[in-house]
Amino acid sequence: MFKPLPIAIGLRYLRAKRRNGFISFISMASIIGIALGVAVLITTLSVMGGFQREIRDRLLQMAAHATVVADGREMSEWPRAIKLALADPRVAAASPYVDTQALIDSGNDKAPAIIRGVLPDQERKVSVIGDKMVTGSLDSLTPGSYNVLLGKELADILGVRLGDSVLVATSGMNITGMGAAPQMKRFVVSGVFEAGHQEFDKGLAIVRMDDLQRVQRMDGVTGVRLKLHDMDKAWDVARDLALRLGGGYRVNDWMHENANLFRAIRMERTLMAILLSLIIVMGAFNLVSSQVMLVTDKQADIAIQRTLGMTPGQVMRIFMVQGSLIGIIGTVIGVVGGILLTLNLEHILRLIERAFHVNLLPDDVYYITGLPIDLRASTIAIIAAVALAMAFLATLYPAWRASRTPPAEALRYE
Repeated sequence: MFKPLPIAIGLRYLRAKRRNGFISFISMASIIGIALGVAVLITTLSVMGGFQREIRDRLLQMAAHATVVADGREMSEWPRAIKLALADPRVAAASPYVDTQALIDSGNDKAPAIIRGVLPDQERKVSVIGDKMVTGSLDSLTPGSYNVLLGKELADILGVRLGDSVLVATSGMNITGMGAAPQMKRFVVSGVFEAGHQEFDKGLAIVRMDDLQRVQRMDGVTGVRLKLHDMDKAWDVARDLALRLGGGYRVNDWMHENANLFRAIRMERTLMAILLSLIIVMGAFNLVSSQVMLVTDKQADIAIQRTLGMTPGQVMRIFMVQGSLIGIIGTVIGVVGGILLTLNLEHILRLIERAFHVNLLPDDVYYITGLPIDLRASTIAIIAAVALAMAFLATLYPAWRASRTPPAEALRYE
């Protein structure tokens, strides 16, 4: 006979006889429950991870990985800051910028926005604004042209097109003989961009840095934007640059600027994982009930095994093997099914849309119209490990009950 003996008997008990069909049905229900929970959990976390990655990537296409800003003053030594930043092997590119709040008036409507002054040649290295142009070009921001690039939603709100002029009133003030007057300048719309993120498409306007400096009567810049090879090191790189510049600077990175957004996404993903794990727990409870019924059905067999010299520990291992095999089978089926479902989920959604004539991700509502997937081996491994652990724990009590079966009591009525 196959050795060791508890494994051989446990494998034999996995196939119930015809009179034990109900027990086999419960065991099958346990397998299906575990497999369903694992598959749904893999698919859900992969889709949510894909959306999180897509939001992060779209955000970082326009936002800097890190910024270094002079604290309470203009940053006049920005050429030195860029030189020191590019000397750091962790920095891929650096660009100066000027930021200010403004009210844009097109004559038809008004809208608040952030006005960002950039140098086009250097801005291309830290963002993809040049690739996101719907009309016009980033190269239209020439010195002294007073041209402006607007986000698509901002342009729609203002009702302007290429070649129209807008009046930009910044938050600064000019002191004149008549008192304080707002800093205003008329700019010409030379392009419209669409980043796919509402923060930029609705609230950002880009001009030439030299032009904005003249409007605001400033010689320096607001700060320096950094693009890194590894964006997870943004805070350390920005802090090191500020220290090399001699202090008096504030640093920020993409994680701190968008902490609430990513914290909410992470919390939602965690709660969804906990809720969907209850499906696996239900499969484990079905496994407990099937194991208890199997132990009750095998009372005579247990008694005979005990009289033939089998120890309580060996009896316990028999039912632990049988129950663990159910968990392993369910987990394997769930992992395979979850991977296949995740990889083909977009095609399934398209079939549903065509069959029921619905649009699950309408273009006019969602910025992300596809179905991003982030299928990670680490996530699959964690889910499989949790499912196997639950299945193993579910076998402990029934197996312990089997090992405590008194042979004489079990054989009294046989």
